[in-house]
Amino acid sequence: MFPRLMAELDYPMFVVTACADGERSGCLVGFTTQTSIHPSRFLVCISEKNHTYGVAMQASVLAVHLLSRSDRERELASLFGSETGDEVDKFAGVAWQPGVGGVPLLDDLPNRFVGRVLDRVALGDHTGFLLEPLEAEHGKELDGGLGFQDVKDLEPGHEA
Repeated sequence: MFPRLMAELDYPMFVVTACADGERSGCLVGFTTQTSIHPSRFLVCISEKNHTYGVAMQASVLAVHLLSRSDRERELASLFGSETGDEVDKFAGVAWQPGVGGVPLLDDLPNRFVGRVLDRVALGDHTGFLLEPLEAEHGKELDGGLGFQDVKDLEPGHEA
C-alpha cells in the first residue's frame, strides 16, 4: 500500500550533476528536500545502482538543476532519467559549462544551485548527500516546475 500512496504524490524532479577524477555524470532525481533554513541545507538522494552515484561519492560538490514544464526541459529530464551513463555520454549533445569544482552546469537549465557535499548518509537503496549551497542562479520562472507525475512514464536507465 505504501508504494501506491507514494505514486500519487507529485514531488518536484531535479537533474543532479557531478564531476570527480575527470569523470562527469548526471541523473534525474525525485528524492530531495530542503532540510534547514539557517544554515541553508538541501538533501539529494541518489540510487546506489545509478552511474551518477559512483561519481557523486567522489565529488566535493553537486549541481542541482530545477526543471520547468517546457518541452526542452522535459527532453532533458528524459535524457537524464532514461539513459545511463554506463552506456552513453549524456553531456555529448547538451550545452554545458564547468562550475565550481568542474561540476557540469546545464545551459538549458538556468535555475540551479551548486552545493558542497557536507555528508553522505546510507538511506536504504539510496544515499543521501547533504549539501551546503555555495551559489545559486534563478534564470526564469518555473511555471510550477516539473513533477513526478510529469515523468512517471519514463523508463529508468537502471532498475530502482
